Order: sequence, then C-alpha cells, then structure tokens
Amino acid sequence: MYPVVPGHEIVGVVTGVGGGVTRFKAGDTVGVGYFVGSCRSCDSCGKGDDNYCAGIVLTSNGVDHAHGGAPTRGGFSDVLVASEHYVVRVPDGLALDRTAPLLCAGVTVYSPMMRHGLNEPGKHLGVVGLGGLGHVAVKFGKAFGMKVTVISTSASKRQEAIENLGADEFLISRDEDQMKAATGTMDGIIDTVSAWHPITPLLALLKPLGQMVVVGAPSKPLELPAYAIVPGGKGVAGNNVGSVRDCQAMLEFAGKHGIGAEVEVIKMDYVNTAMERLEKNDVRYRFVIDVAGSLGSAA
Repeated sequence: MYPVVPGHEIVGVVTGVGGGVTRFKAGDTVGVGYFVGSCRSCDSCGKGDDNYCAGIVLTSNGVDHAHGGAPTRGGFSDVLVASEHYVVRVPDGLALDRTAPLLCAGVTVYSPMMRHGLNEPGKHLGVVGLGGLGHVAVKFGKAFGMKVTVISTSASKRQEAIENLGADEFLISRDEDQMKAATGTMDGIIDTVSAWHPITPLLALLKPLGQMVVVGAPSKPLELPAYAIVPGGKGVAGNNVGSVRDCQAMLEFAGKHGIGAEVEVIKMDYVNTAMERLEKNDVRYRFVIDVAGSLGSAA
C-alpha cells in the first residue's frame, strides 16, 4: 500500500504518553518490533503468543483495523505512535543502534531457542547461515553456555564465526567428509537461510529427537523426505519472530550479557546505496538508520 513508510526494528525515547498509559513515561528508552497490534482476544493472544494472532497488525504497511483500516507507518519517520501493549523497555546499558535489530532478528532466534530447550548449557547448537539472524543466534547460544557450530556453504566466514563471534566450530555443508563426521552430534539447529537449500543433510546432523527450527523464508518449497525425520524422531518447526513478552525477555537477557547486533549506522540519504549493498550481501550484518541524526534533531 503506497505511500509506504518502512521500518520495524525501532528504538527511541518516549516524548509523551496518553492519559491511560501506565507502563511508560516521557524519557524512557523503548522499542517497537515487528507488529503494533493484535486482537487481544483469541487463543494465541490469551496465551501470550500475540505474534501468531490472525489479526496481527504489522508495524509497517499493515492494516490498522482499529483506525479504519489505515496503513501503518513504520520507523523511517521522526515520530511513531504505538499502544503501550506493543512497546518494550530497553534496558540501561544497551546501545540503541546495536539493540534495534534485536527487536526482529534477535527475538526471531531467541524465541524458538527458549521454546525448544535450545538454551541449556552443554547442549550443541548448529546455526545455519551467518547473516543478520545467524550472527545473533551464535551470540545467544554462547551466552546460554552452549557449544555452537556455524554451518555455511563456504569457508569464507570461518574466521568471522570463530574469532569474532565466538563460535566453537565451523562446518562447511558442501564438504561431505565434514558433514559425515558431524552426523548425530547436534541437539538443535536454527536455520536462518532464506535461499533454497537442501535440509536433509542438515537433519542428519541432529541427535535422535533433535529439533530443527526454520526461521528463514525461501521462496521455493523445501524438500522434507519422511526418512530424514521418522527414524530418529526428529522435528522441524517454523517460527515467526516472537511475542511482545518474548521480546522483552530477550532484551533483558541481552542487557545482562551485553549482546547486541553488529551494525553499520547510516543516515537516511544513504538508504538507496544501502539497498544496493544489501543485494550484494555487503553489510556486517545490519544497516541501522539514524533517523534523528538525519533530521538534525536531538529527539
């Protein structure tokens, strides 16, 4: 729906609140993630899983049924108005630029790790893909006390994974010998890759009853033969970001462990160039737009 105001990983400072607001006050540092509304009456909302509400209202270019079906305007703006129910508090000590990507990328990997028990010290986590989501998954895994192996199609990110992000091992998925040696060693896998790729070899890396969670969104259907999961009782699940509750818990954990995304801060006039660089995968690992700085505002 045009015109579009993008942006759904937003952090800033509260400048004012409505009369009924009780959770926040002017001066608080807060964030808004992937969505700004839900029905608040369905089974998912009642369980705190508002990210799975059928009536979810996306932060950018969503349909705001509470306001006549108007399209929502995202974070590429100088002001954002949101219900306090969909706002999270940013803990003291977290840098705003490195925190912003956690509100979508961060909670997208943190939420399934918590749900599927991939947060226990000593367990072995595989992270497929080392991009915006994958690099944060490595950081969370290590903060949980897990052994973390990054799985990639080439060796080009080995040094980055091990020396800069702290991964324990690096596995090249196209290397049959490496894959065979790692068979049945992992408790869980977070698959962050958005391009089509074979998942049967990845499932072979799981221990019996191991769990793979797909958080990437390939446009071409993935192939899942029954023999890859039935004999070992293995599971494949999806995950759509996380609830507001998940997001707040994730931020508290990040604050405690000093976790932030690796970012490059840009001004609004650099957006078109940034998009061209994104197409070439030329970013480590997220562009963050300094909106206030772009407007010459201290707000």
